[in-house]
Amino acid sequence: MVVSVSSPASAAGRDVLRQGGNAVDAAVATAFALAVTFPEAGNIGGGGFMLIHPGRRGRAGLAEPVVIDYRETAPEAATADMFASADAAHPPSSESMVGVPGTVRGLALAHRRFGHMRWDQLVAPAVRLARDGFEVDADLAAALNAALARAGNFPEFRRTFAPPRSGAPWVAGDRLVQPELARTLEKIAAKGEAAFYTGPVARAIAGTVREGGHGGGGVLTEEDLADYRAKVRPPVRGRFRGFDVYGPPPPSSGGVAVVEMLNILESFDLRRDGRWSPRTLHRMVEAMRRAFLDRAVFLGDPDFGNVPVAGLTSKLYAENLAAGIDDNRASSSEKLAAASGVTIEANSAESPHTTHFSVIDADGMAVSNTYTLEQAFGGMLVVKGCGFLLNNEMGDFNPRPGHTDATGRIGTPPNVAAPGKRMLSSMCPTVVARDGKVVLVTGSPGGRTIINTVLCVVLNVLEFDMPLRDAVDAPRLHHQWLPDTIAMEPALRKGHPEAVEALRQLGHVIADKSPRQGDAHSIAVQTDGKYVGVADTRRSGAAAGY
Repeated sequence: MVVSVSSPASAAGRDVLRQGGNAVDAAVATAFALAVTFPEAGNIGGGGFMLIHPGRRGRAGLAEPVVIDYRETAPEAATADMFASADAAHPPSSESMVGVPGTVRGLALAHRRFGHMRWDQLVAPAVRLARDGFEVDADLAAALNAALARAGNFPEFRRTFAPPRSGAPWVAGDRLVQPELARTLEKIAAKGEAAFYTGPVARAIAGTVREGGHGGGGVLTEEDLADYRAKVRPPVRGRFRGFDVYGPPPPSSGGVAVVEMLNILESFDLRRDGRWSPRTLHRMVEAMRRAFLDRAVFLGDPDFGNVPVAGLTSKLYAENLAAGIDDNRASSSEKLAAASGVTIEANSAESPHTTHFSVIDADGMAVSNTYTLEQAFGGMLVVKGCGFLLNNEMGDFNPRPGHTDATGRIGTPPNVAAPGKRMLSSMCPTVVARDGKVVLVTGSPGGRTIINTVLCVVLNVLEFDMPLRDAVDAPRLHHQWLPDTIAMEPALRKGHPEAVEALRQLGHVIADKSPRQGDAHSIAVQTDGKYVGVADTRRSGAAAGY
């Protein structure tokens, strides 16, 4: 089973499984296909995290779950305050925001360590999709039209993604053909990761960054590309109601935050109160508030400082945090911050434009993968002659060291830019298992909301026994410590108005309007061993299995 935002990409992964590939093979094929069919976030010019669970039997020499960390890094010329003077009126240039892409190295590392089929076979579906084209759906058509409307300074973007009819917008059913991307993918298929990180493609990347779309200021070089390495890391592991919950470690904050929140909530009998009771929602928000404060204070690239993962994910620590939750009133984010020594001054948020997919093979080996370009279509820089977009991921570093304010802009030390450093992420590819057997594969896009989307899905399945379709469809909420407000999907407001009003009475501030939250393409394994794949209906997507 493969579930992703794109039907052709899900089909590409499923076909690899049919041909005898394992979950990692299918994940590689799906990821490359998404770089063609979902240019908004699928990519070879960005980065992410892949969590691999071997299943009950173990596969490809893998005894325990691992994470492939292919998060982008800061170029060698990056400095801590390189974006400190930027503001809404004078934003950083797109080229200055490009981090060293990690996707191709990450997929190659996963394949080399745990794959089964030949590399060129896995890239081939993406080559065909780029060369021959595919029909865009309504969501992609709308995204392309919106991007083209703001692409005035990016001629290569306008040329690459021009609608097939001059003067007319993209509509569902139009065919997107990307011959230059096809040629780049053919090189990667033939020569592996070296074709991306050295030689003509690397020179084209560095040249595009140097010349830029507008404004100048790019610092990424060919040497940065040649030096990039993906890493194999142990996942963050937690226990909730007898289930093992695995998530990505720092530099992702996702695994730590989800495990910390589950540990806090395990102190309460949520099932007794009910999924939509004011008390359950209040406790969820208070757990979110505390985990996101810890995210700001402690989390960053572990290669650049000590990150206390064991302490943050311990049951004892969570019990102490749970004891500080007052069921009769909302906590103050600013007071909690003061107790942690964080000074809040009187705005940086991660973009929601990421994508997640889930895979499981016939032997129960599972892959949960989330990757991104940062904003929709990254910085809109298309590499000249190569047909792919670059990320603008440097914006995930804390832009002004020492400056934290109530709007959500964070300036705490662990996530300040430095040469070769990985920026903090909220990506949270997650696998839940019991007795070594996978029971749930999930994750989501959504910037900082990713973490709370995953929390909602996991709680819905493990705590409230929802079928996966209901667990994914259920309305979501989000709190990220600062700003001190609750974001709620409209369905939660409409479906549970009494609970929403009760939260207000407890002192919670609820945002006036909140968009849809996340895009959780997930897989559940039933007790009879059958797989259930669910594409999130919040946007397009497809489950493909056999």
